[in-house]
Amino acid sequence: MTVLRGIPVSAGFAMSRAFIFNEIESPIIPHYAVSAEEAPAQWRRFEEAIEARAALLQTQLNALSPDSEKTQFDILTVHLLMLNDPDFIDQVKDRLFNQQQNIEWAVWEVAQAMTKKLQECENPMLRERAVDITDMGNSLIKRLLSIAEISLADLTEDAIIVTRDLLPSEAMAMNRACVKGVVMAAGSYTSHSAILARAFGIPAVAGLSGDLKAIKPDDLISVDGVSGEVVVNPSKPKQTNIRRAMEEHLSKRRELLTLRDQKAQTKDGREIILKANIQIPEEIEAALDYGADGVGLFRSEFLFLTPGEPVEEAQQTAIYTKLVKAARNTSVTIRTCDVGGDKVLPNFYPREDKNPLLGWRAIRFSLAVPEVFKAQLRAILRASAHGSLRLMFPMISVESELDTALRFVEECKDELRAAGTAFNEQIAVGTMIEVPSAALIAGRLARKCAFFSIGTNDLMQYAFAIDRGNERVSHLADPRHPAFLSLIKMTCDAAERAGIPASVCGEAGGDPNLTPLLLGLGVTELSMNASQIPEVKKMIRSLKYTDCVKRVNEILSA
Repeated sequence: MTVLRGIPVSAGFAMSRAFIFNEIESPIIPHYAVSAEEAPAQWRRFEEAIEARAALLQTQLNALSPDSEKTQFDILTVHLLMLNDPDFIDQVKDRLFNQQQNIEWAVWEVAQAMTKKLQECENPMLRERAVDITDMGNSLIKRLLSIAEISLADLTEDAIIVTRDLLPSEAMAMNRACVKGVVMAAGSYTSHSAILARAFGIPAVAGLSGDLKAIKPDDLISVDGVSGEVVVNPSKPKQTNIRRAMEEHLSKRRELLTLRDQKAQTKDGREIILKANIQIPEEIEAALDYGADGVGLFRSEFLFLTPGEPVEEAQQTAIYTKLVKAARNTSVTIRTCDVGGDKVLPNFYPREDKNPLLGWRAIRFSLAVPEVFKAQLRAILRASAHGSLRLMFPMISVESELDTALRFVEECKDELRAAGTAFNEQIAVGTMIEVPSAALIAGRLARKCAFFSIGTNDLMQYAFAIDRGNERVSHLADPRHPAFLSLIKMTCDAAERAGIPASVCGEAGGDPNLTPLLLGLGVTELSMNASQIPEVKKMIRSLKYTDCVKRVNEILSA
């Protein structure tokens, strides 16, 4: 028995036989010189491989239903664009005709160079996009070498997929009825494979690196998508424990789900609104099933992070409208594009900031690129005609930024009125509080906002001057520290004086151990990953609000 640990990227439990998919070792790629006479024939083989791959992608695109999740559509579209990328094709052509490299080697070298360039980027989101180049290069090389590709669509028995990285095209093709879990050497929470696993409801663990060598075909393995534990060939007692843990987890989930239609109300009558954080539209169904009172944070930047031009206004409108209609009369809060930092929009970042988390990001980016910002604002306004929709700005740090952003909203309203386009004239507009300066002037901001949403992840990072991804200093990010609690308290107090709600949408919002503190500080709404809602609701229903307030006052005066 071997116990491995990775990064939990899609919650859930599974135990089944291992299916080793696309062996970690790559096929041997021939490397030889090509004469001028041989080059045209090899080029025709390359063109045929491109055409065959494009035809397959187009077939997959055509097979998507109108309700298919946008990420699937985007990935397939991007792969089609890559196949016809002039830069890629020209580089392959140069290596074949001018450098006299055989076509398989030429494709491999170009794909490797492009992948390496992305992998060397400091920004995680760009590094993860390298997998798309790998996907394209591998598929072309296999066709050129006449290697039959194994498709996960052909699975007929239950299995846990073990792979270096589940490429997007592979994830979308797999037989989801048989795939019980996924274990990957690479990947992270924001990789395409992780996003798709969550969308499909498949437990997944990533980041196991060299540990995958411990897993052999048909080994019995278990996947814990909550803790990140993977057990290979568990002993009989361990299997019993795993099954018991799975049953207890399911039983607990069922028990908690009985609270779905109950209010998140303390014993002394204080009601707290619980909402979900989502980044892809398909997540809203699961959120509502968990008892969410709507969407407290829709991370719209994930619509913008694929290579190519920013998402067109009409396409954004369709996505936001679909989202608000799927919300079943609950409220949806859309955060405007929060790119920058670790989420880079390639076309607008010719070079990286030296300190990206302190640089050109979030509202700073939006205000500097008004054509992109206003297209999104108009799309959100247009979608507001179809349901309860709120608009929220990220990373407001000074009052003038809020004033400018609000002015853009008014300009967009004027443009839509002039065009006779319907929208909600009374749409609620709020701001995130995730910079200490915003908390310090919360009273001024509250007079111009319909609501506050406290982003505890960034607020903690900036309050303690730490990079929360740096393990040497991340221990300083303590959500219980009086300095941090004071920032939340002054924000909630300002919101209460202005008569507007104050929510928390950072990771702290989904931690039931922090729930008593947040209630005592005056938070009126909590937004979190949907699966955390039942446990937080159970905690709220076990508390007395007056006890929470008393305890927080003791802490702040300690």
